[in-house]
Amino acid sequence: MQNQYFSPEGLEKLKKELEERKGQTRTDISRKILDARELGDLSENAEYTEAKELQSFNEGRIAELEEIIKNAVVIGPNHKQEVVVVGSTVKVESAHGEQKFTIVGAAESDPAQGFISNESPLGTAFLGRKRDDEVEVRTPSGTMRYRILEIL
Repeated sequence: MQNQYFSPEGLEKLKKELEERKGQTRTDISRKILDARELGDLSENAEYTEAKELQSFNEGRIAELEEIIKNAVVIGPNHKQEVVVVGSTVKVESAHGEQKFTIVGAAESDPAQGFISNESPLGTAFLGRKRDDEVEVRTPSGTMRYRILEIL
């Protein structure tokens, strides 16, 4: 698995999910399995089958989270940067006016909130650019031009 970029808050959220899945979720699922076993014949026991499926999903997610966390690269707020990097917030101007975007890893992207992936066309176009650079990005609705006003 390749490295994924996370803000400190995003990584903390994953760690909390992992802790919850290893603790309370495992306990709840074990309880469901025990309760379902007490109902008798396991071959026709829907509750047991469902609980085992939940257990399987939970264990898969735990393994996935452990791998993600192991390979996570934390991006912090940068002190004034000369070029756009993962973790930078850029203030740009386009035909739609001024906007701010924060370049984040794909797992944390939320374009509606201004968090764009470093792997997206827009994020890729901003990476390595400087203040006053103009950037063209092809979108489904056509080519957009952005001018970088500030790197925050």
